[in-house]
Amino acid sequence: MTKVTTLLKTVREEKGYELSEISKKIKIPVKYLAAFEDGNIHHYPHEPYCSLSVKEYADFLGLDGQEILKIFRRDYVQKTEVDNVISKSNGITPKVTFTVLVVFIIGLFTIYLGNEYLKYTQPPQLTIDWPSLVTTDVIEITGKTNPDATVRINQDLVIVNSDGTFSKKISLKTDTTKVVVESQSLSGKSTIQEKTFTLSK
Repeated sequence: MTKVTTLLKTVREEKGYELSEISKKIKIPVKYLAAFEDGNIHHYPHEPYCSLSVKEYADFLGLDGQEILKIFRRDYVQKTEVDNVISKSNGITPKVTFTVLVVFIIGLFTIYLGNEYLKYTQPPQLTIDWPSLVTTDVIEITGKTNPDATVRINQDLVIVNSDGTFSKKISLKTDTTKVVVESQSLSGKSTIQEKTFTLSK
């Protein structure tokens, strides 16, 4: 089955014409003549100028312009249908890719903001490693909380390390002493744990 693209190019080369030469004579841009020969439908001009240009190009080359136009329309329709099927089957276009990427980024940003909001509005986590047996009047309280939280033990401010850990030695002034550990977030939310120690003698 002869294609217009092959026929036009073959006849032009046999007659020794350059595209630029033909373009000047029939007033059709070189880019359209090249598109006709290459079968690049994405560079074809819009109708009806496209069909008129193909017929005029064929007539200039000494071909039957009306017959060439029939073949061209057949090839053009088939090529367009194939491209549409491929496009629909793939479903992946630059526009689709960009849209998916934007949605993905927005989703990540939304999750990040949600986590930051929860961290700001919820009380901080607080884990204490309480001493199991007290045999001396000095004990060490260690634990872990949110790195940006403020920790107080029996109202005394305690340094919180970058990983959220902290420690403080407490003197037991009586046989029974209550130790209160408070962790407070930047928003003022607090988590409190306490335990009463009895000095074993």
